Amino acid sequence: MSHCQPFWFRQAQALTDDKTTKPLTAHIHSDVCIVGGGYTGLWSAIKIKQQSPNTDVTLVEKGRCGEGASGRNGGCMLTFATKLNTLLRLFGVEEAIRLVQASEQAVFDIQRFCHRYNIDAEVRAEGALYTATNAAQAQSLSHPVSLLEQHGINRWQALAQADAIRLSGSTQTRAAIATDAAGSVHPGKLVLGLKKLAQSLGVKIYEQSPMTGLQGSTNPTVETRLGSVKAKKVVIAINGWMGQCFPRFNRHYVLVSSDMMITRPMEQALADIGLSHGKAVADSRVFVHYYRTSADGRLMLGKGGNLFAYGNKMLSAFDKPSGFEAMLKASFRHLFPALDGAFETSWTGASDRSATGLPFFGRLNGNPNVFYGLGYSGNGVVQSYLGGEILSSLVLGLDNAWARSGLARGPLGAFPPEPIRYLGAQLVKQSVQRKERCEDAGHSPWWLDKQLSKLAAAAGKADK
Repeated sequence: MSHCQPFWFRQAQALTDDKTTKPLTAHIHSDVCIVGGGYTGLWSAIKIKQQSPNTDVTLVEKGRCGEGASGRNGGCMLTFATKLNTLLRLFGVEEAIRLVQASEQAVFDIQRFCHRYNIDAEVRAEGALYTATNAAQAQSLSHPVSLLEQHGINRWQALAQADAIRLSGSTQTRAAIATDAAGSVHPGKLVLGLKKLAQSLGVKIYEQSPMTGLQGSTNPTVETRLGSVKAKKVVIAINGWMGQCFPRFNRHYVLVSSDMMITRPMEQALADIGLSHGKAVADSRVFVHYYRTSADGRLMLGKGGNLFAYGNKMLSAFDKPSGFEAMLKASFRHLFPALDGAFETSWTGASDRSATGLPFFGRLNGNPNVFYGLGYSGNGVVQSYLGGEILSSLVLGLDNAWARSGLARGPLGAFPPEPIRYLGAQLVKQSVQRKERCEDAGHSPWWLDKQLSKLAAAAGKADK
């Protein structure tokens, strides 16, 4: 397999000489064992230690902390705000409002957290834009804003077209809505900063230590290739790998690629078209284009929903340069004709998209001592911070809003079994593509394509 180290993770690794972790080669005991060294596992570890400093926490990671989705995503900090309709349907008004506001506050909490602990993650809490590039998208763009206004929690506003074009950097923009509660971050620097902080708080981290088994219930034991951890509590934070380790979860998410490219530094050229800010930008397609600038003057462009994995197998393509470079370059030229498109690299990541478009947390098979969380659906940068709140509360047995949250009730939706799921995903994907091509051309899509596209839209936008 041709291994593709994602750009953000490679760039962050180049700035550190981290020789502080090694494989687990002994049989040890711990109060808490966390499996997975990405955002979910690290935020959980940190929040457990902050609330209960004397709790012994051990974390095991199959590779290196952050080299999975946490170190290879687009770095867009987006919230639950545009998913209010789903939150209302699943959890009711009070909890839906709480989750939207908590996710918006988390953007600023992450910024303050990094400042407090000297994590140079290039956090830019400068907002976000959702754009429309055709008339059909422009018509639907304000729908989430109206619902937020109805419940008195709206932080979005419609932009004049001139401002929409200026802030998006693209003359293709027909309309846009903007919020202050969002932004961007260097995902690799954030995850490695969290790792360093967790270690400073006393979390023992073992890398190159994949979980090979989970035994017992009262005092569960996490088995690794060369050792084991017997713990009072276990947290499984492996996201897209969950279905391979615990097959029953395969009904509750689909593994889909997000493909990204990044330019060489071009700070002045970006400033010339208006992209001199740290806002996250996403269009209104079901499988969105999303982009943002980096602190060193690059432009990252990504698109979700290109490759679906049959049976949620972690495909080798998820760890290679993007197989959709031609598509990404065509999108880049369409959106930014004034830029020369001098790309440095491309990469791919696997996103665990849940049936509801929301993450879910709970107790594994009802075991009061084993917890899990996954299903971020391409929006994990901010939501994993909230996931850490939920999982730390469950582990410590706290009676608070996070432990009682509707998100902590396990999966609330399911996909059909294979092969129906995979065939259905391909059918829906093709319908979405036909529908959006018609809309781009100013034509009315087929009725069937519109109906099938609603199935994808119901789970929320993918991969930012």
